[in-house]
Amino acid sequence: MPIVTIRGPLGSGAPEIGKAIAEFLHADYVDREIIAEVAAKLQRQEHDVLAKEMPPTTLGGRIAEALDRGLPFGVGFEGTYLPAWEIPLDDKRYLQALESVIQQLARAPSLVIRGRGSQFILKNYPKTLHVLTVAPFELRLKRVREELKMNEEAAKQEIARFDNSSREFIKRYYRAGWEDPVHYDLTVNTENLSYQAAVSIIVQALSVKE
Repeated sequence: MPIVTIRGPLGSGAPEIGKAIAEFLHADYVDREIIAEVAAKLQRQEHDVLAKEMPPTTLGGRIAEALDRGLPFGVGFEGTYLPAWEIPLDDKRYLQALESVIQQLARAPSLVIRGRGSQFILKNYPKTLHVLTVAPFELRLKRVREELKMNEEAAKQEIARFDNSSREFIKRYYRAGWEDPVHYDLTVNTENLSYQAAVSIIVQALSVKE
C-alpha cells in the first residue's frame, strides 16, 4: 500500500511530480480536495478551512485574527443554539477534522497527498514515503512567471505568499520547521533533475521503504 506525501516551496515542482507519481502508481492524487472534505466534516464553507491553511504571518495579522475570534466577556457556546457554521473554527477542531480526513484517505490501496501536514499525520504509517522538493529561488521564480503568466514582481509576491503561509502552517499546527529535512525521507532538488527523473527516483525509493 504505497503512500507518498509531497510538498515543497512554490515553483519547486511538488504538484507536477506528485501528479506524475500518482499516474505511474495508478493512485489517487489529492490536494485541494482535502479542503472540501474537511469543510463537509465540519459543516463549514471551504473558505473557512482555507483560512486555516493560510494563517497570518505578521504580528498585526495574528492580532486581528485573535480579535475576530474574540467573544464578549462571559459569553460561551455552552447552552447556546448557534449553528455549526457560525461557531468560530478553532485550531483543535480543524486539526481533528484534517487528521481524520487524511487518515481515512490513507486507507486507499495507494495514494499521493500534497501538503496539508500529511508528513506529520502519516509519520508512522507503513510504506509511506515523505518527499520534499526544492529548487533555487531564481529557477522557481522563472517557473512561476511562466506558469502563471506573471511579471517578476508579481511572481515574487506569489512565491512569498505561498511559502510564508506554508511555513506558518507547519509552525502553528505542528511546531516544526517546514523545510527541515528531518521531517522527510527524501529531498529532491529539481534544479538539475527533470520532473520525470524525480518521479523515477521517488518510485525507486518507495520500493525499499520499510
